Amino acid sequence: MPIRIADSLPARRTLEAEGVIVMGETEAARQDIRPIRIALLNLMPDKITTETQIARVLGATPLQVELELLRISDHVSKNTSAGHLAEFYRPWCEVKGEKFDGLIVTGAPVETMPFEDVTYWDELRRIFDWSQDNVHRTLSVCWGAMAALHHFHGVEKHNLSGKASGVFRHHNRAPASPWMRGLPDVFDVPVSRWSEMRREDLPEGRGLQVLAESDETGLCLIDDPAHNALHMFNHLEYDTLTLAGEYARDEGGYLPQHYFPSDDPKAHPVNTWRGNGHILFGNWINETYQTTPFELGDIGKR
Repeated sequence: MPIRIADSLPARRTLEAEGVIVMGETEAARQDIRPIRIALLNLMPDKITTETQIARVLGATPLQVELELLRISDHVSKNTSAGHLAEFYRPWCEVKGEKFDGLIVTGAPVETMPFEDVTYWDELRRIFDWSQDNVHRTLSVCWGAMAALHHFHGVEKHNLSGKASGVFRHHNRAPASPWMRGLPDVFDVPVSRWSEMRREDLPEGRGLQVLAESDETGLCLIDDPAHNALHMFNHLEYDTLTLAGEYARDEGGYLPQHYFPSDDPKAHPVNTWRGNGHILFGNWINETYQTTPFELGDIGKR
């Protein structure tokens, strides 16, 4: 089934060119089906790239997905035009009375800052609390995952001496988990971050389960059933050239490991994680669909 996004969203042209089935609002209205409603709280500066990446993996699932783009209410983006935000994004303050089957919270380029120093930290905490009564399942990514674990469980993050960047092999620690269904015992995941959270800092007795981790870069994916949430520190949604673009943007700061053939930044990288990303996001969408109430208004009644 297709993903439902605005007809004029830039991501639409990219996805259609790749063969992803995209549905407009008029077509969606003719289908006698309740789409699964997913909100994307996009904290990344380049919002168009991120919304395209997330829409791509959601659009590959067999369900009709209605994607709602959200932003922090009072934060002004410096890298995305005001026109794009005004046309396609709704501030959270406008939707906090609504219900969603799923919420995805992205990363943000504030990893080295204390959480409390981030200008929108107070509103993000309110969003996390709001999700417990208004969202059926949440998926947090990169810094968003660290923020959620810090908010709900008090876990501290640790700044790295250098950027963890590249494509790293990860171990599937819970192959029987519905979130890991279909993923191999060892699989590749792109990593791009300046900080980390550590297994030894996870509190006991909270039900947190490590689903995937790497010998080189540590924790990757954590199940948080008490809050109906998955926390992903890395980036299975990345395009083939995303890490190359970051390397060029940083003017050769940190060469992504296990990414460029023969570690040659002029060589074209090979995508070894695309299928893993589709499996993980597909599992999340499927579990959300299987367990969400039929009536949106019943979400949060536990």
